[in-house]
Amino acid sequence: MKIFLGFSPLQRNSIVPRALKQLMWMVLATVASACSTTPSVSLKPSNNTAQASEPTSSVISMKPGAPTTASAIETQGILLQPLPQLISLGAGHEMPQATDPLRPGFDLQRDRDPRADLWSRVRRGFSMTDLDNDVVRGREQWYATRPDYVDRMTQRGSRYLFHIVEEVERRNMPTELALLPFIESAFNPEAMSSASASGMWQFMPATGKDFDLKQNIFRDDRRNVLASTRAALDYLQRLYGQFGDWHLALAAYNWGEGNIQRAINRNRKDGLPTNYSSLRMPLETQQYVPKLQAVKNIVANPELFGLRLPALQNHPYFLSVPIERDMDLEV
Repeated sequence: MKIFLGFSPLQRNSIVPRALKQLMWMVLATVASACSTTPSVSLKPSNNTAQASEPTSSVISMKPGAPTTASAIETQGILLQPLPQLISLGAGHEMPQATDPLRPGFDLQRDRDPRADLWSRVRRGFSMTDLDNDVVRGREQWYATRPDYVDRMTQRGSRYLFHIVEEVERRNMPTELALLPFIESAFNPEAMSSASASGMWQFMPATGKDFDLKQNIFRDDRRNVLASTRAALDYLQRLYGQFGDWHLALAAYNWGEGNIQRAINRNRKDGLPTNYSSLRMPLETQQYVPKLQAVKNIVANPELFGLRLPALQNHPYFLSVPIERDMDLEV
């Protein structure tokens, strides 16, 4: 049967696309109306990553309860965007399995109800020898008298702490190391020191290059949360393998392994102990491990210092999204 019996072939060719177009717009309008409550994802990176010359990764936030109008939190190489609808799917819907594209097969164990408090998980993994001296007590007092600073620092750290704890546990390392960014940068991925150390883990340029943190006009992987965390833990593992002691490994992370080895050699030559507290080091390095010990003590028992830590849910704040090629995210 001919549908357009009364029209010429030219007229039929023009009428059919027009009818299909009208039908298509009606369908799109219906879909858009049904999805009006779905949050949008904005992939707008920081200026340093918009023109990245090599593949990198972005990160999408999974934190529940965040307002849908919250603006994206941008850091070097990643994007944190609140997606509350991703967690709460409503009755009758199954929760999709959470996966990380950068680590296929790695179970993120995301539940409808968040697992146990992340602080409890951190405390359970404490395994370093405690340091107890006046310097530790001085740093405890410093933090105890600055509750606003502690609150800002821990709120900022809440975005990244789960990822770091996952990586630390995967390597069977002490969870005290997950607290190291508190004293390095207050968990600020954009931090830059006067000595040109940069990022959450405060890598110097040369050390960053040694651990494959790319630095060029378009990007600085020292500010990339995922890349710098991998590099920092690689470095700390190497230092522990060299010195066989976490306090000495941390001192070497701050002052350099060559300087620590020379300090050990001097003490050994003079017949002196070679533990962390016995070495002659710059003041900053002498206070480095005590600062971490003070933060550990506060996390272990914040009430003892009159402080209150924000509740941290023990599940991912973000998932990584691999970027396979350059793209203009301003379009």
